Amino acid sequence: MARDRRAVIIGAGITGTLSARALAREGWDVTILEAAHVGAGSSSRTAAGIRQQWSTADTVRGMRYAVRVYNEWVERTGADSIPIRANGYLFLAGDDAAWLAAQARVAMQKGVGLTDVEALASKELVERFPWIDGDTVKGGTFCPSDGFLLPSMIYQDGIADAKRHGARLISGAPVQAALSENGRVTALRTPKGDFSGDVYLNCTNAWTRALARDLGAEELPVDPLKRYLWFIKRDGPMSAETLAHMPLTITPSGVYCRPENQDTLLMGHAHPAKSEDGFTYEDQDVIEPDFAHTGGLEAAPFESWALLSENIPAVGEFAGIAATTSGYYGTTPDHNPFFGYDRKLTNFVHLCGFSGHGAMFGPFSARVALALCEAGTDIDVVDIEGEVIGMEAFKIGRKYIAHEAMVI
Repeated sequence: MARDRRAVIIGAGITGTLSARALAREGWDVTILEAAHVGAGSSSRTAAGIRQQWSTADTVRGMRYAVRVYNEWVERTGADSIPIRANGYLFLAGDDAAWLAAQARVAMQKGVGLTDVEALASKELVERFPWIDGDTVKGGTFCPSDGFLLPSMIYQDGIADAKRHGARLISGAPVQAALSENGRVTALRTPKGDFSGDVYLNCTNAWTRALARDLGAEELPVDPLKRYLWFIKRDGPMSAETLAHMPLTITPSGVYCRPENQDTLLMGHAHPAKSEDGFTYEDQDVIEPDFAHTGGLEAAPFESWALLSENIPAVGEFAGIAATTSGYYGTTPDHNPFFGYDRKLTNFVHLCGFSGHGAMFGPFSARVALALCEAGTDIDVVDIEGEVIGMEAFKIGRKYIAHEAMVI
């Protein structure tokens, strides 16, 4: 196969590896530049939820495609098993206003093809999920085909399939500068040499601002926010089987949880955080004392555990928090990602700003990447396997009017 179209991808996480795979399978000459190793960034530190329950209609459409890809992973990539666990996603509504909004979202979601999503009033919710305290919620929305992912499987299978189709991975090659001419990148400079292409793709997410300054690209409003995950050991009245089948559950306080395994609950909380511009790879694993499970009962994990127990009382009787991990979200003002060409470097494509949702977006992002590279310019819609998905919510330079309401 003649490969006369060349793409250079920066970043070998889920977005980068799946974009490389999509391009290589369509005959592109693909080089991936990774500063450290495959999965070294946020992709290996994610809670890895995947859901189709969104308040933006085109995101619902895109995530329906992503779920389909992950369920058909073996057929599509040649891998040994699928990387999705369909435990479902459960959003709990704590008051009347939240419950009305939840029901309206379900109506919209059903209207764009998400037929298995349900709005469950408090009584029906507790009948379905008896571990919920029905007195603390008005209802909830549940989609059984949602769930969570195995991230390492995705980026390892993704890079393997990309390589089978001719892509090259250059590890230990941080991008240091761009060579450019007449507003177009002509090469990217790394310690392992210069790499040239026709189009260049930024798949660095939380590193986007720092990369833009190094390359002379547009500095998009993508704030790197530190996020933590905690692991709680099961005990008390909740059985191993109940925990293993628990959906990823988001409480009204913003604390969320899902099973890591039948004896461990993963918990997170979208707590307030400041942008940490200039962080390093090593900073990803630095646990601040206020967020450590060893930080005492006043530390954030214990506060979050108490909030979670208000809606799921059995969790309050678990044995204790055993571990803490951390990483960075690349967060945008409206919590929608950026898909499009840079407005300073006209052959430089951004796929970033996932606000904690890069793993679930992966297959959708890759198809958008392919469409953008094929078009050579920004696009208004992308046709993915017969479904037309609008790009308005994801364009660079958009006005932040329609904020994504379901952030976690």
